[in-house]
Amino acid sequence: MKLGRAALGLLLLAPLAVRAVEPISLGLALAGVLTTYISYPRLYCLFAECCSPKRSLSREALQKDLDSKLFGQHLAKKVILNAVFGFISNPKPKKPLTLSLHGWTGTGKNFVSKIIAENIYKGGLNSDYVHLFVATLHFPHISNITLYKDQLQSWIRGNVSACARSIFIFDEMDKMHAGLIDAIKPYLDYYDNLDGVSYQKAIFIFLSNAGAERITDVALDFWRSGKQREEIELKDMEHALSVSAFNNKNTTGTPASRKFPRGWSSPGNLPTCESLVPRLHGLSVLGQPVASGTAA
Repeated sequence: MKLGRAALGLLLLAPLAVRAVEPISLGLALAGVLTTYISYPRLYCLFAECCSPKRSLSREALQKDLDSKLFGQHLAKKVILNAVFGFISNPKPKKPLTLSLHGWTGTGKNFVSKIIAENIYKGGLNSDYVHLFVATLHFPHISNITLYKDQLQSWIRGNVSACARSIFIFDEMDKMHAGLIDAIKPYLDYYDNLDGVSYQKAIFIFLSNAGAERITDVALDFWRSGKQREEIELKDMEHALSVSAFNNKNTTGTPASRKFPRGWSSPGNLPTCESLVPRLHGLSVLGQPVASGTAA
């Protein structure tokens, strides 16, 4: 009987104990949930890819990759390093970063794009925030240009809406119909937003063979004059590349210069060549100045 009364007493006291502890437990639980909620994005991004560039972009890491993986392109290295790091480290750029890489097939244009992507996102070219378009693969039929333009604009708008730091890479620009670039041009200018979407933090990289012959000619002239490749300066490439791009027509019969927006700065770069035998390959870069300075 005493045991029964004791048990009943404990049962009667239990609600009181629960009520006494409840405010403290509830407060601790809410604090724990709030802390987890606040830190969740940072914790999540340690194990999965997020829109924000991995950690903070390291200038040293990017330079190390360019120095150890890209050879014979001293001007391109300088332009790319300054342009990419300056742009990513700027929290409020006034317009997107645009880079145009020129040169023969096999000179490193796609490789440079890969290095840039890998230094910004963990997944590199496989990242959900990096988008690669190849003219002959994704836009093969001139008769479908209107459809391609609508789809391309929709794709860019949707992905930038989801991630402001999206990267778009367009390969074989010399084979791309000029109408498609007309569809992209509005996103490359000084607009705070277009239809409610800001493109100022996006990166656009254009790869083209246009101007490759003139790049080779400039490098060959230096070699014949007994000068080293490293003596070629930006100014030596700018005029030659701009004239070549204007005169060179792509497969659509449109001058290559028709493809690029006005107002781009054009720091050029040069072909790769060894000490004795010049390798007639070239890579040049047209870099868009960033808000904090120029790409040169």
